Amino acid sequence: MSNATPAIELVDLHYAYGRSDAVNGFNLTVQPGCCYGLFGRNGAGKTTTMKCLLNLLRPQSGTVRLFGLNPAKQEVEVKRRLAYVPDAVAFYPWMSVRETLDYLASFRAHWNGQIEAELLQRFDLDPNQRASALSKGQRTQVALVAAICPEPDLLLLDEPTSGLDPIVRREFIETVIGAYQEGGPGARTILVSTHLISEFEGLIDQFTIVDHGRAVLSLDADEARSRYQKIHARFSGAAPEITLAGALRSRRHGRELEVIANGGAGAIMDQLRRLSPESLTSESLTLEEVFVATLK
Repeated sequence: MSNATPAIELVDLHYAYGRSDAVNGFNLTVQPGCCYGLFGRNGAGKTTTMKCLLNLLRPQSGTVRLFGLNPAKQEVEVKRRLAYVPDAVAFYPWMSVRETLDYLASFRAHWNGQIEAELLQRFDLDPNQRASALSKGQRTQVALVAAICPEPDLLLLDEPTSGLDPIVRREFIETVIGAYQEGGPGARTILVSTHLISEFEGLIDQFTIVDHGRAVLSLDADEARSRYQKIHARFSGAAPEITLAGALRSRRHGRELEVIANGGAGAIMDQLRRLSPESLTSESLTLEEVFVATLK
């Protein structure tokens, strides 16, 4: 990576609700131009982390920096450069979609009207429809339009596609987010918190898996696919009971043996070849499979 100032930097972040730790010594560095995934189960601390970044919550300890700035002390300067889509979206119910977008645009120094028109058409949103009549998915769509039109340096997305139907979800991820980054290559950054990991597979450059408020794994996506391998072996008889050095976990089912390897896949396959399997193959895990294997 370059020596540029990180878009996001968290050092030893702590936040607790009463006696319950939501974020506990969390560290995160996101470089400019990266699409970064924050993966974790419900209650892992993802949304709390987002709110600390936005200065909506003040951490008990630790350092928060966006573009090298302290959002608690330089809030306006920081928020000029980012947009946020929360997991639960709400607008003034008496406003129309058109009025809502005009209202939000009034707070921005820059607003790309062409992108707005294209997204309204793509999402099939009626500008005259009242916000009170919008479905959850439509409210999310309006929020996404409002987040992308200012063309910010940083997009913070907290479960941004959870209310969208599968077709719109795929189009948003592949087209809208892709176009946002292509409009400012190497400069525009995304931090996306999601449980729909498979749908972001092709866009995520790096990711962190969070559990109980701590980072348990941070990796480059390509490195993760290279390191985490699923090995399949099929035998002429029952699969042997064998301890494989370096295996993260293994599962026997009749003649089949499946092994998940975290590095050392070649050595594991050499061990299995000595048992003369009928077939022996390996493939990279998807990011969702890496997530499941790590937390299991």
